[in-house]
Amino acid sequence: MSTGSGKSQRFFNNAGPCVPEDHYCVDPLRRFNLPEIESLLDQRRYFILHAPRQTGKTTYLLALMRWLNSQGRYKALYANIEPAQAARGDVNRGIRAVLDALAQAAASYLDDDFFEDRYRDIMEKSGAESALQRVLSEWCAVSALPVVLMLDEVDALVGDTLISLLRQLRAGYPSRPGHFPSTVILCGVRDVKDYRIHSEQEKAIITGGSAFNVKAESLTLGDFKRQECLELLAQHTEATGQVFTKEALAMIWNLSLGQPWLVNALAYNCCFKSELGRDRSHPISEAMVRQARETMVAGRVTHLDQLADKLKEERVRCVIQAVLNSEDAPTDLPQDDLLYVADLGLIRLKPAISISNPIYREVIPRELSFSTQVTISQSTEWYLTPEGRLDMAKLLTAFQQFYREHSETWIAGFAYREAGPQILLQAFLQRIVNGGGRIDREYGLGMKRTDLCIFWPGPKGDPFGDAALQRIVIEVKILRPRDGQNIVIQEGLAQTADYMDRSGADEGHLLLVDARPNKTWQERITRSEQSHRNRRIVIWGL
Repeated sequence: MSTGSGKSQRFFNNAGPCVPEDHYCVDPLRRFNLPEIESLLDQRRYFILHAPRQTGKTTYLLALMRWLNSQGRYKALYANIEPAQAARGDVNRGIRAVLDALAQAAASYLDDDFFEDRYRDIMEKSGAESALQRVLSEWCAVSALPVVLMLDEVDALVGDTLISLLRQLRAGYPSRPGHFPSTVILCGVRDVKDYRIHSEQEKAIITGGSAFNVKAESLTLGDFKRQECLELLAQHTEATGQVFTKEALAMIWNLSLGQPWLVNALAYNCCFKSELGRDRSHPISEAMVRQARETMVAGRVTHLDQLADKLKEERVRCVIQAVLNSEDAPTDLPQDDLLYVADLGLIRLKPAISISNPIYREVIPRELSFSTQVTISQSTEWYLTPEGRLDMAKLLTAFQQFYREHSETWIAGFAYREAGPQILLQAFLQRIVNGGGRIDREYGLGMKRTDLCIFWPGPKGDPFGDAALQRIVIEVKILRPRDGQNIVIQEGLAQTADYMDRSGADEGHLLLVDARPNKTWQERITRSEQSHRNRRIVIWGL
């Protein structure tokens, strides 16, 4: 096995901002239209940079700070003010923490001790309600260049601390550029208009837009483009000689759709955590990428855990539940909520509203059904044939009985109750498939179905290779009071056959969840078979 010369080697970064000397890195300044940023700076604009977590915001701001300082036209300072979150609504503690973060950043990046020398005295004399404005005013007054201030993790602040920060920045705005920063860039996960701040002092909910109405633009940092993804992976090949197969490159893109953390994490798992991948003479294969995906999802790594935590928010729940249902968007679904969930990186709005990428598509139903999965009394061995294949007839018959006995109790306890049948089915299947296979999922607003494809290993026990894989398609349709049963079944058969063709499956099942009132279980629990386009499809009523 090739182990290298002992020289420090760059690697794929899956934690914190990128450091070009240590990490493979797409040039951060290429990820925005730099002339557009320069135009906003020249116009002395205040603007927002927001994007989902771990997409490269901090990396971009640090690169922008260094570039601006190297040009000699501005004095630029970046500071992460997240430590002020701990102060919550305590304005005195919160603003002091913000000023302390500025002092540390100025000393570190600019070798400037002004904040350290002045802010405590100003805090004592002026009080927290105006200290930030006063300190920035004095700092800018002695600066030979216009100041560009970049504040990161602004939306981590809470309550009156955040209100005070925004209002002090707004109050200093007319004094720029001589006595206040020429430009302020606020950075976080959310746009300032989405801040919903509870003020203990004013006993009211205050929006960020009203507290900071000097914002000129809101810019969003997007995912990698396909070419950027390929360029990043190529840096590893150039540095080590280890190649990614064509199929592996396609798989990394298809699983991540360019989400920067996912691209880096998949590649890191393949090249640095996998024993086989650490052998630089061994190409990175599609099977290795699939294994990396499963390792990340099953391990509930920090990024995916943070993502799952957002599912608890009511605004997120309304949108994601509609997507899981795969119905048309409810007429009462607020546009602001859709845009907010898109800003969090959970969904894409184009070409259709859907979960952002296949890994998130897998994580979300797994997370929503995790407690159900671990408490369902089912075992993989019960549903295996003597040859080690999944007996889907036996498995789905068991699910029908399980659904009949337990669905009302289980679904009543789900936060995402309207998507309960889909969540319960996926929890049941995941419990079984965790014994060695995987499930691919497709769903989204307007699809009017949920597509599941189970991949089960052949006798060699290779769950992520192609040899002797058992491919099983399950299509889930909801039969509602307004629907005609025969029409729904015919649509479902066509969709199941189409998905079988796309997945290369030779086994297809259509699950019809009857949501019509006053139907007995005897009427709902059915099984029949039909043929569509020479495909044998089993129809299961629930």
